[in-house]
Amino acid sequence: MFDFTIEKTDPSGARAGRVRVRGHTFDTPVFMPVATQATVKALTQAELIGLGAQIVLGNAYHLYLRPGIGLIQQMGGLAAFMRWPGATLTDSGGYQVFSLAPLIEVSEDGVSFRSHIDGSEHLLTPESAIQIQHAIGADIIMAFDEPVGYPADRARTLEATERSDRWAARCIEAHEGRSDQALFGIVQGGFEPDLREASARRLTEMPFDGYAVGGLSVGEPKEQTFDLLAHTAPLLPADRPRYLMGMGTPADIVRAVLSGVDMFDCVLPTRVGRNGTAYSKKGKINLKNAQYQDDPRPLDPDCDCEVCTTYSRAYLRHIYKAGEILAARCVSYHNLYLYLRLMERIREAIREERYREFAEAFLLSF
Repeated sequence: MFDFTIEKTDPSGARAGRVRVRGHTFDTPVFMPVATQATVKALTQAELIGLGAQIVLGNAYHLYLRPGIGLIQQMGGLAAFMRWPGATLTDSGGYQVFSLAPLIEVSEDGVSFRSHIDGSEHLLTPESAIQIQHAIGADIIMAFDEPVGYPADRARTLEATERSDRWAARCIEAHEGRSDQALFGIVQGGFEPDLREASARRLTEMPFDGYAVGGLSVGEPKEQTFDLLAHTAPLLPADRPRYLMGMGTPADIVRAVLSGVDMFDCVLPTRVGRNGTAYSKKGKINLKNAQYQDDPRPLDPDCDCEVCTTYSRAYLRHIYKAGEILAARCVSYHNLYLYLRLMERIREAIREERYREFAEAFLLSF
């Protein structure tokens, strides 16, 4: 039901491969557009297909609270509900519980919290997080974990990391017999290299289909992020997908691939797009800036997406300043186009064994 094949390993350590799950196939390294509430903000599913997206990510916390797992189940699961023909992955909601919801209590059993929507009280446990994801029906589901924010003292980090790893074992048990969905574990350990190493050791002794690196890009300095990633990723099994959760910019992705990461997600392309910021091959363009009010050029002169071949920066700035919905759609569309074309270029460079040169040139220009 789940198969990961590495088709090429570049001398830099970057990997190109393919995942097959429940009749779906996607190429790695892959970027997963974030469909938190069963929609990628500002874009239609037809547009995502046209952009070349192969897998999207939903969030169990948000979908559990609204519209509720009963409705999603009734509609045939997440993919059927949102009319998405590709693969799906759901995050367990651990990060959202700790970052969005007013907490009541964290215990060995799980996390009691109040909904950020209506204040209702809920208990999320490793078992219920898995049951919720079973009901949502994503192709790949994630273990329930307890991340820590930055900064975090060692005692707090140790407690959360060891509890996350115990919860991971409970997730494995709750998932037993469900070979129709792949289950990934999440390495924690905060900002302590030895705790990340211990977490990776414990999790890789469990039969997960893939392994994620969690708890990074939560406020720590960028170089610390990549030092910890470079330390952690090689500890994960070479024959399983490695997933870096929740980051990042195009430059972040290019750097992380050097550590052998295979899967990425991030809200940035659509979040900054809705706020008038476009990515280009040479950095960011903030349409709020007055310098673009009479600029006839496209967002990115080197981009051949529908937005760049149709609209000028001046027009996009105008409709953004006017509060028109089209501005959010256009800039989000362009940003996702750039991200997904970047992944194609990354895979091509790996297959041609020139990834380090590609990465160095990209990072110099971006």
